[in-house]
Amino acid sequence: MRTASILSAFAALAAAAPRPQSMDFGAVDEAPPATIKGPPPTAATQVAYNSASASAAAAAEVTSDPLTKRALGTNGKTPHPCGPQPDGYGPKPLNDSVVAFLAYQPFADTANAAAANPPQGYTTTFQNQQGSVSANTYLGLWTLQAYDTIKCQQLCDAADLCTAFNIYFERDPTINPADSCPNPPSFTNIKCTLWGSPIPVETANNKGQYRIQFQVVITGSNGYTKKNPPSPIASFNGPTEFGGAINAPLFNGVDTYLGVKFFNQPYDALVCASACQAQTAYNKRHATNGVYKPCNFFNAYILSKNNIPQGIYCSLYTKPWDKSYSTNYGQYRGSDYYTVSSSYGYQLSNQDSGTVGQRNGGERDDGERDGGERKGNS
Repeated sequence: MRTASILSAFAALAAAAPRPQSMDFGAVDEAPPATIKGPPPTAATQVAYNSASASAAAAAEVTSDPLTKRALGTNGKTPHPCGPQPDGYGPKPLNDSVVAFLAYQPFADTANAAAANPPQGYTTTFQNQQGSVSANTYLGLWTLQAYDTIKCQQLCDAADLCTAFNIYFERDPTINPADSCPNPPSFTNIKCTLWGSPIPVETANNKGQYRIQFQVVITGSNGYTKKNPPSPIASFNGPTEFGGAINAPLFNGVDTYLGVKFFNQPYDALVCASACQAQTAYNKRHATNGVYKPCNFFNAYILSKNNIPQGIYCSLYTKPWDKSYSTNYGQYRGSDYYTVSSSYGYQLSNQDSGTVGQRNGGERDDGERDGGERKGNS
């Protein structure tokens, strides 16, 4: 099956689905790249994801150019050359060098002590790394006045879609490096970044960078992930937790698999719901003899490459499938291993019969549904 046809015109999903539903790597390759994978070096605070905008973009992609990028907002500002930099509340070694910063024992002691006592509802996924998280599921950044995992956890709990957080010490310049001040003295920032996916140790791969001649480095980096299902969505029943991704057989000789949408972004089941409902609306407008293929069920999960989250994968179906069919846990693509996590199913509350003018049970349906909305947590 050609993924490009799925992405460029979701209407083409009437084509036969692969047996079984192998991961559609073409969809992953063709998806618009993530605009932001972590905080910019000059940011003190940042909110980088808007669920409503992403949901609307997901619905629009059903019938529009799939390469249109979904913008992620940033409140970062370009600082003045040699202008003072914000914050700097962390401790600092007497020797102002990269080697001394990375070897500073109080950083390691603080991180290791915090890792041994994770906030309630969270597990420590890595500790005392010399790298911060970089992934497609970035949500935002806060700079703290102390290495306070509880404060970072509270920020995560208050943020829509936040599944994990990363807290770390970062060696930053006291003034913005420029040609006239290429390597200024340093201070220490304590940063808290929020993520819309689990963050295994493999994601702690941002080792810093140069700003002119000044070297930014990171240490004492801890990652914490919570076990928490996604929110319910209006017009859908669920979420239902699965072990892997759905691998559906034919049903009475009929293929129920519609296709896939993949988004390089945080885990947000609402974008899958929007794509599902938009697909139904499209198919209904192009019904043949009053019959069309509705999206009555979707499986949303995080797709990871070598244990690094890549984004959210949405598989769409004409009928619901239960956990016993969630048997695709991962597969290889060359030497790279792609895995499934946070896999959940949602089924349309009022199943669509696929007949113009009717729903299941013969109920009249003379209009198209509005897009789903996230419900409050139950």
